Amino acid sequence: MTTTARTAKEADTDARSSRTVIQAWLASRGLIALVALLLAVYQGRSLSDMVDQWDVEHFTNLALNGYLGRADGTLMAFFPGLPLLLRLGLAVGLPIYVSGVVISAVCSFAAASALARLGGPIAAVAWLFAPTAVFTVVPYTEALFCAAAFWAWERARRHHWAAAALLAGAACSVRVSGLFLVGALAVLAITTTGLWRERGRRLIWLLMPAAVLGVFLLYLYGLTGSWTAWYHAQSTGWARTMTPPWESYLNTVAATHPNADHPLWPPVFVAEIVSMAIGVLVVGWCLGRRLWAEASWVAIQVVAFSISYWFMSVNRAILLWFPLWMMIAQLVGWRPEHVAARAAHRVVVAVAFAGSILLMLAWSWLYFTGNWAS
Repeated sequence: MTTTARTAKEADTDARSSRTVIQAWLASRGLIALVALLLAVYQGRSLSDMVDQWDVEHFTNLALNGYLGRADGTLMAFFPGLPLLLRLGLAVGLPIYVSGVVISAVCSFAAASALARLGGPIAAVAWLFAPTAVFTVVPYTEALFCAAAFWAWERARRHHWAAAALLAGAACSVRVSGLFLVGALAVLAITTTGLWRERGRRLIWLLMPAAVLGVFLLYLYGLTGSWTAWYHAQSTGWARTMTPPWESYLNTVAATHPNADHPLWPPVFVAEIVSMAIGVLVVGWCLGRRLWAEASWVAIQVVAFSISYWFMSVNRAILLWFPLWMMIAQLVGWRPEHVAARAAHRVVVAVAFAGSILLMLAWSWLYFTGNWAS
């Protein structure tokens, strides 16, 4: 095949991949919006009422009042990236719930586009229809972080380390997961082939996103006089205290027991345990394929969740685990040799995809109605 023909074929493949991502983005966002619309019609709910749930209230407080907006200091558990963007929206006259939804919608498309380059269009489709995809539509940090982190990884994989560092710096301004991203990129920098001098240059680039984390730490120290202000806010507001993994697991199991006051909490905590198991599975999949950096990206997060008081917010964290969606894409693309096996495989894939969509709709209902949604 000539260079021209190969280039034309690659361009055609990219175009088909882009169309798939656009269609999946529109369909998945449309289904989540449909849940909100039905609630608005049948329950008389407003968009602001449905969107302004849980952490959105904290981001709103930060955008309006800064880190001293609450006397207990719990706002310091959140990074400034999203609140600053929400404040910019206010400056041009956009309500926070509107600018937040727009930011998440745009960033979810950007994240899916990067994921398509990392693992193919099927990976992007699986991510867009993930059970907890509602968090990539509302004013949460998942879409914004994934857009920056996925593109940082894509750029690093293509040896564009300056761009990767800039994008990782943006991710570090959004959530503490940026610390794990820098660590995983460091593993990628070391394990990618090249002279040690070249590997050293890659690591030097990562000082940029590390500096973003350092500036935030210094800022909180200037406000509080404490180097542990972020950890104190986490432990005070969300019981994220250092706990042995076995105790964390038992605390989570206890939360799965029937709860008369909160009957919908137990299934969500069951899902947290399942999400942790998925994380372990993904780490094993990465190690089996010698994807050392990808394995470290997921493994460090699994470890971090396992030493908290209980497994909480893991259901949302799986959105950050791009190797998971790469693994799913590979499983979907598997083609068994026997006809019967191929037919069974297609049935399993179709059922799993339908199940994911149903879970996405149910999770959207949980969030929009103010129920605990992880």
